[in-house]
Amino acid sequence: MHSRIICLLICLVLTSPVLLTAAEPVWPGFKASPWFEEQVAYLHLKPEVRLLIVAPRPERIAAGKPNRVVLFATPNGNTIEQTLGCQKQEGRDWHFEIQQIAAQHRQWQSWNPDENLILVCLEAQGLSWPRWRARHPDNPVLIRNLLQNILTVIPLNSPRLTLACHSGGGSFLWGFLNGSDQIPDQVDRFLFLDANYSFSVADQHGRKFLDWLRGDEKRQLTVVCYDDRNVLFRGKKVIGPTGGTYRATGRMRDRFARDLKFQESRAGDLKRETALNGRLTLVTHLNPKNQILHTTLVGEMNGYLYGMTLNTPAGEHIRLPAGPRQYTRWIQPEPFTEAVDSSD
Repeated sequence: MHSRIICLLICLVLTSPVLLTAAEPVWPGFKASPWFEEQVAYLHLKPEVRLLIVAPRPERIAAGKPNRVVLFATPNGNTIEQTLGCQKQEGRDWHFEIQQIAAQHRQWQSWNPDENLILVCLEAQGLSWPRWRARHPDNPVLIRNLLQNILTVIPLNSPRLTLACHSGGGSFLWGFLNGSDQIPDQVDRFLFLDANYSFSVADQHGRKFLDWLRGDEKRQLTVVCYDDRNVLFRGKKVIGPTGGTYRATGRMRDRFARDLKFQESRAGDLKRETALNGRLTLVTHLNPKNQILHTTLVGEMNGYLYGMTLNTPAGEHIRLPAGPRQYTRWIQPEPFTEAVDSSD
């Protein structure tokens, strides 16, 4: 009788979830992804923002390494899932295949073992950050609050921040920039992938970037664009007489050239203008064939990888934004999927 009781107690101790001391398999609020030993979490934050956090599983995160959180704002008309990407498949929406930000991010991590990299992809309701900002005139404050709320969900100490975007996602970054007179020290890299339409001298964007760049020699501002002035779609120009990223990049260069000296180089159809030892880099595809390169710059030409690795040891893998794709082995077979709460 006593032996049976002892055996029962041992079984209870060994199987009780309260008494088990094994590490949690994922962070609180996250779930394990079926691919690449990652954990993911969807969040809905007010007002009208949906986002997905993609992180390595806890056992792959080294406590002694610096942490970096990348916030990537989706382009107009694209969901989080489409922006992050997956394999091409018959009948699957073509948007899933063109940017592949998640796969590029994984390739960067494989080249950069000295940092713990977390990717956050943000989507505005209506799939347009410019329209979201128009609905919310106080968007500079809202964006700063969003970032703070996101960081409370990621249990890592003192992460560096990288702000990146494609297309209309640039509006999110300009809203962030408008949020205060100075860029926070926590941010050490900006990447605009054909997304800098709204650069404004009047809004002090140039002055803020210059103050920020001069504040730390590890900071990097990178812009990638193409000559979109004469591109046609169905026989009509896609850009108006004053719009487009080519002209916006020219405005940026003109503003920075008031304080800095640029060096210019050419490689094929690419023009590269740099200042501050390359920490300010403007890359323009001259587009002699007048093609639509808006997404080609991002996916086919490894634009995200180029911008993240520029002026880092990992940058030896990609000297300029160019093909072929460097990240194909990291493309997941199926899209990310948000679980539907059946209680709603």
